[in-house]
Formats: sequence, structure tokens, C-alpha cells
Amino acid sequence: MQVWEQLSTHGTFLVFVAGAVYAQALTGFALALILLGLVGATNLVPLPDAVNASTIIGFCTAWLFLYRNRALRIEKVLVPTVVASAGGVVVGALLLGWLAGTAYQVLRLVLGASIVACALSLWRTAQPLQAMSSPKAFALTGGIAGILGGMFSAGGPPLVYLLYRQPKPLAWVRQSLMVIFGFSTSLRLFIVVPSGQFSLLALQLAAEALPVVFLMTYFAVRHPLPLSPKLFRAIICILLITTGLSMGIGAFMAMR
Repeated sequence: MQVWEQLSTHGTFLVFVAGAVYAQALTGFALALILLGLVGATNLVPLPDAVNASTIIGFCTAWLFLYRNRALRIEKVLVPTVVASAGGVVVGALLLGWLAGTAYQVLRLVLGASIVACALSLWRTAQPLQAMSSPKAFALTGGIAGILGGMFSAGGPPLVYLLYRQPKPLAWVRQSLMVIFGFSTSLRLFIVVPSGQFSLLALQLAAEALPVVFLMTYFAVRHPLPLSPKLFRAIICILLITTGLSMGIGAFMAMR
């Protein structure tokens, strides 16, 4: 029975990964948010292990993109974001280790609230700016993204909202996001692996998920759903809000 339970757990996790990857391939965001939302709402595997597996996925996809596109360039405008993000990752990783060890339900509550907040911000269509944002805006956004990345490996939404508003080509936005994701996931792994926060289960989940990630990305590009991008984005945000609320309410009831 235990073997079948493990097979069911890992199979369900891969289904969650496939759905999250498909959504990200069509919308450009939400892989970690959807994956962690589904895992957190169902208690399928421990959240820290799911976060670490998500970090490996993000690390591999970001660096593969940068290698293929020869896009590893940190422009001057991104320096405040990268620096602030690095500091945020350290803070977030420390918070995750503390909450996972002493207040697991608080961790689930924080993740649920973060998912709902990120979904609401992503649902709103960002209006392009006439001029580049200030270094303070880049630094503040980088810090927030870093904390979310350090805790949940889900620092994308604040960066997506900021960078898509800049008067820059879409290729620049995507490359900039991948540069920041590449460095933040590398830093997070550098923190959690030596500190003993990275388990064999997380490594196993990541190894199982990576083939699914690349296959589903390939499939999604060639077989998109017959829905408008705006409608599909709304569906994803509703899914995120639902899973975030479910997780948050479940954690709150467990705390009571």
C-alpha cells in the first residue's frame, strides 16, 4: 500500500507540474505560484521540499534560456534590482527555514496570502510607462521579489509587473527576467543546500519534474488552447486566488 501511495503522490505532483508549466508557457508567469498553490492546498508533499524542487526547475529553465539566447547581460538599470533581490533571497530563505521548523501553518498562511496578492496584481493589465522607472522602484521591486523568491521560489510576479511596464522591447523584458531569475535561484540553492535545508525528496521531485517541464513547454508552444490571452490569464488568476484562499483558510483553521 505504501508503494502505491508514493506512486500516487509523485504522479499527482507531476500532473501539477504539467499544468503549471503549460500555464506559464502560454502566459509567461505563474509556474511556481500554481505549483505551490496546488501542493499547499492539498498537502501533497512538504512545502519546503516543493519550494526547493521549484527552485531547481527555475534554475534549469532560466540558465538554459540564457545559454541558448546568449543573453547573460546585466544592464546598468537592472543592477539595483539584482542587488536588492540578492538581499531579499537571503532574508526569504532564512524566514522559510524558521517558519518551516516552528510554525508550518503560518508558512502555509503566508504562502496563501502571497499567492492571492500576486494573482490580483497579475490580473491587472500593466499600463506601459513613458519613461523608465527610477532606481528606487527597481530596488524596491527587487527586494520584494527576492523575499518571495527566497521563501517560495516565486519572485516572478513583482518583476513581471514592473518590467512589462518599461518602454522596452518584449525581448529585453524576457531576457531581463531570466537574468534575475538565474541569479536568484543560484543564490537560493547556494544558501539552502549547504545549510541542510535541501532534502533527497526535493531532489527526487525536481529530477522527476524536469523532463515534464521541457516536454510540456514544447507541447504548449505547438498546441495552445483556443482561448484569448486575456481570458486565459483571467482563468489562471482565478485558479491562483482559489488555491491561495483554500490554503490560507485551511491553515487558519488548523491554527485555531
